[in-house]
Amino acid sequence: MKQLTELYQGLLQEIQEFPHRHSLPLLIAGKSAGFITAQAQNALRNHPQVYQTSTGFHIASAGISRTELDSILASIATCLHQANCARAWRNELLNVYAEGQVIGVMERAAMRPLGLLTRAVHLNAWTPDLKLYLAKRASTKATDPGMWDTLVGGLANGIEDLEQALLRESDEEAGLDEPDLQIRTPLRTILQMHRRLPEGYQVEDIMVSDCIILPQTQPANRDGEVSEIRIFEQEEVLDMITRRVITVEAAIVLLDGLINQPARQLLHQLP
Repeated sequence: MKQLTELYQGLLQEIQEFPHRHSLPLLIAGKSAGFITAQAQNALRNHPQVYQTSTGFHIASAGISRTELDSILASIATCLHQANCARAWRNELLNVYAEGQVIGVMERAAMRPLGLLTRAVHLNAWTPDLKLYLAKRASTKATDPGMWDTLVGGLANGIEDLEQALLRESDEEAGLDEPDLQIRTPLRTILQMHRRLPEGYQVEDIMVSDCIILPQTQPANRDGEVSEIRIFEQEEVLDMITRRVITVEAAIVLLDGLINQPARQLLHQLP
């Protein structure tokens, strides 16, 4: 247990970083929302709906309507894409959070250059004898290709709540439908991560549910983003985390499950 805790604490320090040099606080419609990179600042300098003050970089004025703001955010994302700041365009809208409220939606590729909050849901999937399912990321993934990951993990988008996001990701990444996920814990927030990435600043709430997958259920990827799904002993997972063959986000989620063992609390629900 001491080894697990020390490894967990070490990873926590790695994922709490300050924004990139020359980043500025970002305010959207008068509310604090993120940290915009210097490259993104330059890309948006001539946009008619941005301005800079002593308090930071501003997009749109306070009091603007939701419809108008969504339109402005769409044009901001397009400008970033055209300037090669928002490269991995997904045609997927995520919620834009500011001061704890959803104020609009924006293309996913623009979130990191602006340092906006995203929310990720993960599934720690266990066998009845408490081994762990892991998924290997496809070699075509833009981030961490070929690394091992939680069985299910992804970002909630702007048209679903967190439970719906987990069910969608479980379907896409592991071929699991809602009846396959009956023996699981509620989603819980582990932490908020702050990391400097090449594309910008990652501010992300990490949430996880632990689930026991019954033997008759065989997870299988449906969206092409996973190349392999395997079952590992807990000791093997710990070794893989130590060898850094598991993504840092997944390592945090898996260590939370290994330390706190929420799956043990589910064993009494087995048929």
